[in-house]
Amino acid sequence: MKYFVISGEPSGDLHGSKLMAGLKAEDPKAEFRFCGGDRMAEVGGWEGLLLHYKEMSFFGFVTVLKNLKTIFGQMDRVKAAIAEFQPDVVILIDYPSFNMRIAKWCKAQGIRVFYYIAPKVWAWKEFRVKGIRRYVDRLFTIFPFETDYFRKWGIEPIFCGNPLVDDIAEWREKLPTPEAFREINALDERPIVALLAGSRVSEIRANLPNMVALANQFPAYQFVVTAVPWIDKTLYDQYLAGSEVRYLCDKTQQTLAMSEAAVVTSGTATLETALMGIPEIVLYKIPKLYEVLRPYVLKIPWVSLVNINMGREVVRELVCAKLDPQVAAEELRAILPGGTKRAQMEADFRELQQLIGGEGASRRFAKAMVEELSKRQN
Repeated sequence: MKYFVISGEPSGDLHGSKLMAGLKAEDPKAEFRFCGGDRMAEVGGWEGLLLHYKEMSFFGFVTVLKNLKTIFGQMDRVKAAIAEFQPDVVILIDYPSFNMRIAKWCKAQGIRVFYYIAPKVWAWKEFRVKGIRRYVDRLFTIFPFETDYFRKWGIEPIFCGNPLVDDIAEWREKLPTPEAFREINALDERPIVALLAGSRVSEIRANLPNMVALANQFPAYQFVVTAVPWIDKTLYDQYLAGSEVRYLCDKTQQTLAMSEAAVVTSGTATLETALMGIPEIVLYKIPKLYEVLRPYVLKIPWVSLVNINMGREVVRELVCAKLDPQVAAEELRAILPGGTKRAQMEADFRELQQLIGGEGASRRFAKAMVEELSKRQN
C-alpha cells in the first residue's frame, strides 16, 4: 500500500520513522512519500522526502504571521504531491495547525486520513475536536486518558501504548557506565541533577535563569543543562556564565539516566523523565498575563503529562510569572535522595509506567493501521 506521512517537528520525525519501520514490517510492499526529517528519510528513502521539518517549523504568532506565504505555499506543495501519489492513506503526526488543514482537503478529495499522536485538544483549542471528528477517519492516541476524552466527543480512538517507551529502551542499551559518562563529559564525582530548560529559544530564555539560580543553592550537587543541538551554544552561555552549571548538548537521555533528579519544563520531557524513573519537579516561567488567564484558557489543572495521565498531582508544578526560590529549593530537596517525597514519587512513576504500557508501541500502531486499511480493501 501507499502511505503519505506528514510531520513538521523533530519529535514527529522520530515517531514517524518508527511508525514507518513498523508499516514496512507489516506491509512489505509499503511505499512512502512524506514530510519529516532525516530519521524518516532513513526508513522511507530520501527520494520520498518532500519537505524537511526544518523548512516547516514556525512557532509563535508573530513568526507564523511573517511566514504565512511560505506556509500556504508548502500546503499547496503537499496537496499537489498527495494528488500525484494517490496514497491509500495520509497519516498525520501531531503538528495540528498545518495538518488539520491537510485533513480537511483530503476529506474533500475522498482520501483516507489517519491521525497519529492527536492534537492536545484536551488542554487548549478544543474546537479542533470537531475537525478531527469531521475530517479524520481513524484517530491513534498515545496517552491512555485520551480514550475517554475522545469518546465523549463521539470519536473512538485506538490506543496501543506510547512510542517514548521504545525510545527509552533503545537508549538504555547504548548507555555508558556512570564512570565513563563522567570521564567523557569531564564531570566531577558529585551526584548529578539534570536541567531540561526546553527546546525553543523562548523557553530557554524564560526558564534557564531560574534553573541556574536554583542550582546555586545546592553546591553538593552537580547540575547539568541538557542542550538541544538546533540552538546555538551562545544562548546557553549567557545564562551559565559565572555558575557551576555544566553544558552538555544532545545527551538528554544519557544525562537523565545518570541523574538523581531533574528540573524540567513542561511538555513531553516531563513524561520521558518519569518513564525513566527519575524524580522531577516542573519549573516553567510564564508571562503575568498568562498566569491571570490560565484558569480560563487551559482546560485542565496541570501542564505536565505526568500529572495529566495520572489524574492527580504526582510531580510539583511551579508554573508562574515569578518563581519563589525558597519554594523551588524545598521541592527539589524533597525529591533528592533522603527527601520526604522521593519514595512516593518513585512508586507513582512505576504506576505510570504500567498505565502507559510496554515496549513495541510503534509496531502495534503500524499493525492496527494496516488492519484498518485491509478492512476497507476487503
